[in-house]
Amino acid sequence: MSSIDSSINYGTDSMAWVRALSHASDAELYALIQTPMYDAMLFRHADAVRRIYYGTDVYIRGLIEFTNYCRNDCYYCGIRRSNGMVHRYRLTKAEILTCCKDGYALGFRTFVLQGGEDMAYTDKTLCEIVSTIREHFPNCTITLSLGERTRESYRLLYRAGANRYLLRHETADDAHYRRLHPKEMSLAHRKSCLFQLKEIGYQVGAGFLVGSPFQTAKELVSDLRFLQQLQPDMIGIGPFIPHSNTPFRDYSGGSLILTLRMLAILRLMFPYVLLPATTALGTIHPQGRELGLKVGANVVMPNLSPTGVQRKYELYDNKICTGEESAQCRSCLEQRVEAAGYHVVTDVGDMRRRKLTK
Repeated sequence: MSSIDSSINYGTDSMAWVRALSHASDAELYALIQTPMYDAMLFRHADAVRRIYYGTDVYIRGLIEFTNYCRNDCYYCGIRRSNGMVHRYRLTKAEILTCCKDGYALGFRTFVLQGGEDMAYTDKTLCEIVSTIREHFPNCTITLSLGERTRESYRLLYRAGANRYLLRHETADDAHYRRLHPKEMSLAHRKSCLFQLKEIGYQVGAGFLVGSPFQTAKELVSDLRFLQQLQPDMIGIGPFIPHSNTPFRDYSGGSLILTLRMLAILRLMFPYVLLPATTALGTIHPQGRELGLKVGANVVMPNLSPTGVQRKYELYDNKICTGEESAQCRSCLEQRVEAAGYHVVTDVGDMRRRKLTK
């Protein structure tokens, strides 16, 4: 099984697929990524492995998109700094705390504070926000997704009470990274941030865009290899969806089937990982998130942001679930999860590592 022409069949035991993919050659990964004939096996074994590790549990995270200001100018992102059509906003500490209170009453025990790289939120301000949430909700997990900051900033936020940090690397191939980002941004620096976060003690999440402009199977294999090196606790992937006010407005979006395929491969390569079925997946297909759950995903992230700002945090066009109250969003998503054959749970949902037998 060392060439793309080989017939990949690791047997009927799903854990045998996990063991095989942990040592898979590049050629095997190319075959799985590019060959539809393997989809049925991939999807079946990925779902079986998620059930071995997590049963039918699906963890909910309360997403609070607290600022859409960003210092970066990434070519694919709708809130890039040069997009003058964005109606910018910032939530205050009181507004963020209200989101948490509403979410807690609805059963959320993990809050995800996500924003652009907005330097108006200083370390002092962010630490005050995090420590206040920690004081009011001591049994909850606080996840941050704030982009690239200094090691000292990460350390201070960790000491203030943050537990997890999400920082998608977007692509692990340097040449590809340079085609997606302006020259002042560096893949080496982004990777360095991820390893710094691990060293400090965070549970760390990385991830990449599926179907981004100029991406081939080669770049996707690079992403998998980088994740093997990083060994993250969480992996967030979603299809590229163009935004009308970016340089990539006329490029085709990422496909549903390739995104599902990559989710299944990730579940088998990283059986312990927390793996979201993203809003972007639900945006490109009416049942995208449910289909993601069926191929290994085990996290969903309803929006706790105030309804007045949800449409302003538009990373891509036609984002679903904007303008909904928190209770409405949670109820709708829970019904969808149950209909897909899984069950929403409200605990913090730490990842579950196990040693694999040879």
